Amino acid sequence: MISPTAASAAHTEQDPQLRLLSELLQLQLQLQRRARARETADELAFFIVNETHSLVKYRQALLWSNDQQRLQAVSGLASLDHNAPFSITFSRWCRQWQAEQRQSSTLRCQDLPVEDQALWHEHLPEHLLWLPLRTAQGETSLALILARETPWLAPEILLLDTLAEPYAHAWSSLHKQRRPTPTHPKKRRMMLFGTVALALIMLIPVRQSVLAPAEIVAHQPVMVRAPVAGVVDDILVRLNQPLARLDARELENRLEAARQTFATADAQYRQEQQQALFDANSKASLAVLQSRREQAQSERDFLLRQLERMQLTSPRDGVAVFDDASEWIGRSVAVGERIMMVADPKDVELEIQLPAADAIALETGADVRLFLNVAPNAAQEAQLTQIGYRAALTPDNVMAYRLRARFTEDDAQRRVGLKGTAKLYGKRTLLVAYLLRKPLATLRVWLGV
Repeated sequence: MISPTAASAAHTEQDPQLRLLSELLQLQLQLQRRARARETADELAFFIVNETHSLVKYRQALLWSNDQQRLQAVSGLASLDHNAPFSITFSRWCRQWQAEQRQSSTLRCQDLPVEDQALWHEHLPEHLLWLPLRTAQGETSLALILARETPWLAPEILLLDTLAEPYAHAWSSLHKQRRPTPTHPKKRRMMLFGTVALALIMLIPVRQSVLAPAEIVAHQPVMVRAPVAGVVDDILVRLNQPLARLDARELENRLEAARQTFATADAQYRQEQQQALFDANSKASLAVLQSRREQAQSERDFLLRQLERMQLTSPRDGVAVFDDASEWIGRSVAVGERIMMVADPKDVELEIQLPAADAIALETGADVRLFLNVAPNAAQEAQLTQIGYRAALTPDNVMAYRLRARFTEDDAQRRVGLKGTAKLYGKRTLLVAYLLRKPLATLRVWLGV
């Protein structure tokens, strides 16, 4: 029979061991709880190689992924270079150990080829522990390799084995792939019906169409240009009156000088003509004076015609189309420069600027619908009459083709200068080709086919 004194002494000796075991169990439970709280696989891998040190001391830890066949994490490193020489060689060792080692076991440098032993001694301590992280179902996705200078003890390996299963469970829960929910037969038939219906809809022939900015312009207008170089004196746009008048003061001065020159030459010619009746020597200079008189007369007549042209008149009836009159008064114009145009207000057509990026195949006579900005709810019908063969730069810095269309019906509210959006209709094509026209064109540019 054991005395109370001896039992008390034995209990006192076992207290440190019990406390140590209790602390290890508490630490193990904390590691399990913290491992399951990780939200991503990278966080869990970093946690395993670094935080396990609080339970069992080691110098270096490496985590090997059996699924990806590469190192997942290394203790003390935030990121891992998989193309480094050590990573490549160590991954080759892990593939060999994965095939040979099924349980937790220690690894020896002597089991490696001679050419690999130098790399072991350079980067790793002498004693390595291979610890497969196996789930309760027997799946092994990871292996933890721990390295240190002292041999591994059996209690330490047992303690790590009990921690391997929680680590593996936490890892598998982050990588669990949800199995697809079986589709109900009725839902499957509806999906099939919807797919067939969508395919049939895509095969419906539709007319190609494109939108482009448009403006109502005059049809065959008459351009009023400056007949001579000068300065615009006034804009006179009134009924039965000239359209514009150029400043004629310089021409009038030149005309007055030409008249004086002609009068002088004419007087000299007449005087010499009278003297030639009595003096034979005067007949010799008579031809010279006659030519001077004719030259002065031609200069005078030319200036008279130029002075008449300073009044700009319209060659036809219509309305004058030009910018603000105040901007033209006092402005210098060159010969042939356009000042305004005269057009019939009832004879108009549609000018369309079709961007080159939106161009479709069009033919003369194609249908056009115009939606004016002042009346967007009423469409006006027209037909295409002219298609520009070359794109040019518009005032908006857009490369566009210039198209013309004639209206099929008269409209009293239609006038020159109104703008809107024109919808042009091309040939028929499949709906799928119409919808994928631009993506296919872009794809061909990238692929070069």
